[in-house]
Amino acid sequence: MDAAASTTETPVAMEDPRAGLLGFWALIATQFQGAFSDNALKWLVSFLVLESSISREQRDFLFVLVVPLLFAIPFLVFSIPGGYFADRFSKRRVTIWTKLLELLTMGAATYALWQNRLGLAAVALFFVCLQGSIFGPSKYGLLPELLPTSKLSWGNGVIELTTLLAAIGGTLAGGFLAHNFRGRQEWSGFFLMGLSLVGLFTSLGITRVRAADPQRSFRWNWAKELFDEIARMRKDEVLWVAVIANTFFWFLGALLLLNIVLYATDILHVDEAHSSYLLAALSLGIGVGSFLAGYASGRKIEMGMILPGLTGIVLMTAALSTPALTYQMMMGLLAALGVCAGFFVVPVNALIQNRPRPEVKGRVIGAANLLSFGGIALQPLAQYAMLRLGHPDPGRVFLISAAACIAMVFVLARMLPELWPSTLYWTRLRQRASL
Repeated sequence: MDAAASTTETPVAMEDPRAGLLGFWALIATQFQGAFSDNALKWLVSFLVLESSISREQRDFLFVLVVPLLFAIPFLVFSIPGGYFADRFSKRRVTIWTKLLELLTMGAATYALWQNRLGLAAVALFFVCLQGSIFGPSKYGLLPELLPTSKLSWGNGVIELTTLLAAIGGTLAGGFLAHNFRGRQEWSGFFLMGLSLVGLFTSLGITRVRAADPQRSFRWNWAKELFDEIARMRKDEVLWVAVIANTFFWFLGALLLLNIVLYATDILHVDEAHSSYLLAALSLGIGVGSFLAGYASGRKIEMGMILPGLTGIVLMTAALSTPALTYQMMMGLLAALGVCAGFFVVPVNALIQNRPRPEVKGRVIGAANLLSFGGIALQPLAQYAMLRLGHPDPGRVFLISAAACIAMVFVLARMLPELWPSTLYWTRLRQRASL
């Protein structure tokens, strides 16, 4: 990835909207494959842990703590470098190089599965997430380069829908591969390697874009750079609130995903396939909600969706804490929870992408990604601490989640008072002033 070459690449959406849209759909296809493969490998490793002949205490340690941390830590460590690459080089080039890294990593995962070495497969999962952490700032930074501002909320709705559909497919694939290739897991690896080749091919279709800041130098003190970016974000109160909301969203999502599997295993007593269906219901709901939110935003970023979306999450998580839920009732509530979450996260993501200046967008998104995965990394620590102190019933964890969401409503509204009138305008409880 050389700077000189990257500067010869042309800008996109402003000069040729059709080229921008073609590049956008290539990005969507690339992101879909990456999210599908990441989730398939994660849940394949997770279900192999659940199926292994170990004690429940060891199962909880590996499933609740180790695997989620392997998924989250790369984003904590490499999001800041990912932001540097997104600014220093063409985001398209960064995307292609991460796809090459993914292909190599999936080859290592295939070998680990072939040799039935679960520990090595977990290491491969770490490196798959490493390339994802480097790709993240370029992925989200590409959206405002490929789309005009008027289509940014729509683009976020599309990318969230397709990402969540990929997560659904990956989750289901993880359960399917674990169940159907038991004792022959090398075929799971070959399947994932083939998908990585497809993702590399689609990444070549992303429209060429210039490097945002080709003179930017690399800073080895990542902690100082993170604090500098936090200081930058805090100067923009709207951006800072969006980053806080995004961090909370990812913490809550990680908590709920793991709790759903524990609820399905310990209370509903269903197998890994049926656990996957519950996760798929939540993911599909988020995808549909995100897609609807993108269209409901019209041609602008609609902050008025944030508090209603979070309020819906409160109601659905509280309903999930009701005793004696049937499998079908839980699936329906999870789908509704996902729709509410989609309306919450679309304007939050759009604000993070739109507010920073173009020359610092990559590093700001990288810092925001790091903070969001800090939330994901906090989840296994909090949940494992609950395990050691006497794990509450999974139903009660849903109630704890609802209480946390109520607290977050007031935190966000206190940090950014204009969220209240924006909410009233969007829900039509107050008419906008007109000139």
